[in-house]
Amino acid sequence: MSHALYRLGRWTARHPWKVLAAWAAVAVVVVAASSLWGRELRDSFSVPGDDSHVATTLLARAHSDDAGVTARVVATPRGGATFEGAGAEKALQTLHRTLIDTDGVVAVSEPQISPDDRVALMTVQYPVLESLEKSYLSELKASIGSFADDQHLQVEGGGELFFHLSEAGSGSSELIGIGAAIVILLVAFGSLVAMGLPIVTALVGLAIGISSLGLVTYLVEIPSGATGMAAMVGIGVGIDYALFLVTRYREFLDAGSAPDDAIGRSLATAGQAVLFAGGTVVVAILGLAVANVPMMTATGVATSIVVAIAVMSSLTLLPALVSLSGGWIDRLSIHRSHRSASIGHNRAAKWAAHVARHPWPYAVGGTLALLALTAPMFRLELGFPDDGTMPPDRTERRAYDLVTEGFGPGLNGPLLVAVDLSKVSGGEAAVLDSLAEAMEADAGIAAVAPAQINKEARVATVVAVPTTKPQAEETYETVGRLRSEVIPEALEGTGATAHIGGATASFGDIASRVTDRLPYFVSAVVLVSFLLLMIVFRSVLVPLKAALLNLLSIGSAYGVMVMVFQWGWGKDLIGLDSTLPVVSLIPMFMFAVLFGLSMDYEVFLLSRIREEYVASGDNRAAIMHGVAGSARVITSAALIMIAVFGGFVLENDPMLKMLGLGLATAIAIDATVVRMILVPATMTLLGSRNWHLPAWLDRILPHLDLEAA
Repeated sequence: MSHALYRLGRWTARHPWKVLAAWAAVAVVVVAASSLWGRELRDSFSVPGDDSHVATTLLARAHSDDAGVTARVVATPRGGATFEGAGAEKALQTLHRTLIDTDGVVAVSEPQISPDDRVALMTVQYPVLESLEKSYLSELKASIGSFADDQHLQVEGGGELFFHLSEAGSGSSELIGIGAAIVILLVAFGSLVAMGLPIVTALVGLAIGISSLGLVTYLVEIPSGATGMAAMVGIGVGIDYALFLVTRYREFLDAGSAPDDAIGRSLATAGQAVLFAGGTVVVAILGLAVANVPMMTATGVATSIVVAIAVMSSLTLLPALVSLSGGWIDRLSIHRSHRSASIGHNRAAKWAAHVARHPWPYAVGGTLALLALTAPMFRLELGFPDDGTMPPDRTERRAYDLVTEGFGPGLNGPLLVAVDLSKVSGGEAAVLDSLAEAMEADAGIAAVAPAQINKEARVATVVAVPTTKPQAEETYETVGRLRSEVIPEALEGTGATAHIGGATASFGDIASRVTDRLPYFVSAVVLVSFLLLMIVFRSVLVPLKAALLNLLSIGSAYGVMVMVFQWGWGKDLIGLDSTLPVVSLIPMFMFAVLFGLSMDYEVFLLSRIREEYVASGDNRAAIMHGVAGSARVITSAALIMIAVFGGFVLENDPMLKMLGLGLATAIAIDATVVRMILVPATMTLLGSRNWHLPAWLDRILPHLDLEAA
């Protein structure tokens, strides 16, 4: 592999214009094809086999409006008045007619007035999720906005349509991450030209990757939220991979290599590590399919495509750009980079020597610190945020608060019960009355609406309103109790079956599925990482230690998310208005991404240490020189990742906030406590046992040397 990459590097260095022309052609074709034929990204929250999915299927079979997506439009008289006034009542009727005439609307319910005559609620029905168009949301907002200056009514909107069609991110987070990366690369390289190469490479790869997703939807439905996650990871890995390669190129150039030879050697060494680490990220993220949640699998596919293109651009486009830069790569300097690099090397060497002299205190102290951060993870609650978690200036939040005030929190997340009557022989009304009475008697149900029956399909729809808000753990406990106890007892011997659907039940089912599959996914990822590192470093203890430390760093990030999002510690600092459960998709997605990213730093650091150990046989000296030689680039790469991920904390979407904070926290812990404290401390304690591999195992394992030149 190293020889093939060496030849690739030399060829791109000698034919840079051909490479640039090829990338320009690919970019034009992908962007143009996506613009002309690309499909819109659509969300799908169904989980095949779950009770909520069966309910949705039954409702669709009955051609029920409840099978589609809904929005909620809430109105309240201004100035504390009630709907008894002629002006407010007339304005409400006008609003109802306006909603009926809004593009995409299938049906609008009659206004439901709260007991205090202060809040009116209308359910706006849209087609099924797969048939939605993005314009539907803007049209609904325009209809609501037409009442902004109405003297009688305050009108707000929210519900599923807003959740599915609202833009996940503003785009400012990517700009913040790129701006921070520019500053970090300037400090690291000391040259405007050297700084620009990783940025250009990453942006080109990201643009092509994101543009291609509209075409990928012909193979798999990509959810709209996948672009934010893919962009977050794609920017980070794209810049980091290019950073590793440019750093190694400058090292070979300083050692006296000719430019084309230095490029070839960079790809043969750091390029092989990039290929290995990037492939690991792709495989790990594709492993999200283990959850058997289509939306999560599709998000993994989208992110994997962006990462794969980032790897390809680093191995081909970057060498071409480096070749064209020629001797200018160190021009336009902002500081004496070689002197600052020497100072950084000496400081890192002194730090590593200090840790090596006191391995036990650092090993114990670092481990205890990570365990303390990990402890809150065992209180992790998975769910989905509802409109009540949004900032007060959002119309969704105001609509949520008005519904809660007028009807109670449960009406913000009603349960749709689909009843299959195909095997009932007469007495259907009695069966449905018995079911409604049983559900209404449950302590978790506030009210049950009269059943709606489709006699042709022999399917009935019953709407039940919980007593608790949608994201509350008690709500899903109510769903579980209805499914396991209340409904089976009420329908026993009737031949009818009932299944609970709706957004609240669907999100709960996804959380339950992820919780069940997460241990299997984590075990598989840890096992794969152990085997790969054992093959690379010809050791048993090194990969075992790496797997345990990766678990600790990721567990710490989970703990921080629990403290911030569930317990509310420092929530105001990140613009969070209220506490909420951790989005059920985040822990598994985080683990997949962080596993691959931690391999970057693991391979880069351990390969330097092993290289020194093979040359000298001195374990302590190898650790000191390895840490010193890799500290600067690992620190720079980690700071870039932290800046990119941290920028997403500023987004309004709680899911992006969680993902950004969790990934940034894990990278910060991994690059500091793990790489700079626990790795040198534990490797010092293990001594020569670090590199022990039984002879029988050495014979059967394939050989892969990432630093072969």
